[in-house]
Amino acid sequence: MDVSITDPGTPALAPVPGRPLPRTPRELFDALPPLPGLLVEVIDGRLVARRRDAPERARAAMLLFEAFLPLQDERRWQAWAGNVGVCLDGTHEPVVPDLVLAPSDCPRWERRELLSSGLVLVAEVVSKGSAEDDRGKKPAIYAKGGVPVFLLVDPLTTPASVTVYSDPKEGQYQVTSTVPFGREILVPHPIGCTLDTSVFEKVV
Repeated sequence: MDVSITDPGTPALAPVPGRPLPRTPRELFDALPPLPGLLVEVIDGRLVARRRDAPERARAAMLLFEAFLPLQDERRWQAWAGNVGVCLDGTHEPVVPDLVLAPSDCPRWERRELLSSGLVLVAEVVSKGSAEDDRGKKPAIYAKGGVPVFLLVDPLTTPASVTVYSDPKEGQYQVTSTVPFGREILVPHPIGCTLDTSVFEKVV
């Protein structure tokens, strides 16, 4: 089977002598050339590539990054805003959350991706292009991957809201809490702090 991309100026994907074509979404992801301007993940068995979103999404992720700075300093955790890959335990599927919070000794998969079960929190900021996956797919994906807390910032709901998912068991988060922008919300263990969601009103 031949696989190629024929648009002018687009990198071509074609068989390489002595190397079999990718058979799984993970193998296809690993075989991709650099794709500047695109965010590529494997979500629920699908290879998903989408354009980087508007600056407001990145701004919301940075506001969250800044909100957790005191914890990063106190507990020597590290945080990344939309620029680090995460390998999901079990499936080995790669995702790129909008925010990742992890201990400095978080285990890695093949040295390049953080292993999901070693994280303390991931967060996603919903956009038009990511809404279906962020709301419908990511909670179960992160729960199955052993991520203790998943935080969803959703400026597209009415009213705009923040949801915290926690206590993952048997592939589902057992506890969910939602507040509109402007209110405080508890981010439970292993975070153990109250988040003032009024910071996100700047990006609505």
